[in-house]
Amino acid sequence: MEATLEFIGTATTLLRLGATTLLTDPNFLHRGQRAYLGKGLFSKRLTEPSLQPEQLPAVDGVLLSHLHGDHFDRIARERLDKDLPVLTTSAASRKLGSWGFGAAHGMSTWETAELAGVRVTAVPGRHARGPFQAVLPPVLGTVVEVDGFRTYVTGDTLYYPWLREVGERCGPIDAMVIHLGGTRALGLLVTMDGEQGADLVETIRPTLTIPVHHDDYTVFRSPLGDFLAACRDRDLPTRVQPVARGQVVPLRSDRP
Repeated sequence: MEATLEFIGTATTLLRLGATTLLTDPNFLHRGQRAYLGKGLFSKRLTEPSLQPEQLPAVDGVLLSHLHGDHFDRIARERLDKDLPVLTTSAASRKLGSWGFGAAHGMSTWETAELAGVRVTAVPGRHARGPFQAVLPPVLGTVVEVDGFRTYVTGDTLYYPWLREVGERCGPIDAMVIHLGGTRALGLLVTMDGEQGADLVETIRPTLTIPVHHDDYTVFRSPLGDFLAACRDRDLPTRVQPVARGQVVPLRSDRP
């Protein structure tokens, strides 16, 4: 089975897994525009996405970690096909439904759905610690499996040791698309920085790790170099594959 990832920007990718193409976390704002993060918070985009909705290939569905403006923006709301299946959190699915996305489906943790011939499992994530969890929306990660090949898209989660359940329940992970950035909101860390990202690699032990969501917005405070250095210093058991906007990289597994 051929499997590739095309990086559009932020956490927006095209996952081509055999005959199925999935779009993740659609964010098409242009450089200099601001994404709404909720509770009166905004962040300015620093980069330009490689594609706009009209330039996308035929897409079978969308995987959405949560409903923040750097993951599903006003361009996606206005210009994506509203008949596309969207797998996301229950909170996000309700809002998307009110916007006309009638095929949005809210998943609970460990729920599995079939989407265009692939198996998608919703896995846990947590966007903040302590009381601040009530301020930020619920998030999920997803494990997409086709022909025994598993791709884990982490979503905007912080690192927690209980994320080891992803591999324990879903099986060995071939490729992990990891959301980094060390995002800070109101001074608090709300996405993994370089060290936390390395913690997750050490826990999940994927064959391949592709870092995304690390240089696109002003709220991102931990650059890609932090993660690369942490992985190198720990000699972690993965191949880290940085990816540029517009680049297509293969998702290969050396696992028997």
